[in-house]
Amino acid sequence: MTRRSGSCFRCCLVILAVISALCVSGPALYWKLKRGFNLKPGSSIHCTPCVCDCPPPLSLLKLAPGLVNLSVTDCGKDDPDLKEEMGKQFVDLLSEELKLQKAVGEEHIRHMNITFGEARRVASQYQKEAEKCNTATETCEQAREQAEALMRQEKKITSLWERRARELGWEGE
Repeated sequence: MTRRSGSCFRCCLVILAVISALCVSGPALYWKLKRGFNLKPGSSIHCTPCVCDCPPPLSLLKLAPGLVNLSVTDCGKDDPDLKEEMGKQFVDLLSEELKLQKAVGEEHIRHMNITFGEARRVASQYQKEAEKCNTATETCEQAREQAEALMRQEKKITSLWERRARELGWEGE
């Protein structure tokens, strides 16, 4: 029985392989057969020229006419602030950058100090609330212990009275 199923499985695989090959190469064979095989070495299939009414590609001059005339030397020649910046020496620019970084650092420190102070205030508030809770818990614990002591005392008194009542003839419930 297993031999027969193995043969059947092989046969199915062969059929599947043939069908797959036909699906892949079938369209190419169809077009070759339709046009005919061209076995002559010098001959080739000639296509008719394509007729295209596409507009010519846009040039940079048509897209942005003023862009071509710009040069780096003309950049910002009419801007007095830019002229002043470009006229500064490298050392001046570095010292100005350091001053800016110092100002940003000081602002960051100021913001951090404000945030730290706020965090301290909130932590102090939480600490006070925690102390209140601890005090209330201790008070409750003391009250519970006192209640337990009173209950033990009441049980002793109750058992004493019950014993006396039994001695005098009380039979209970």
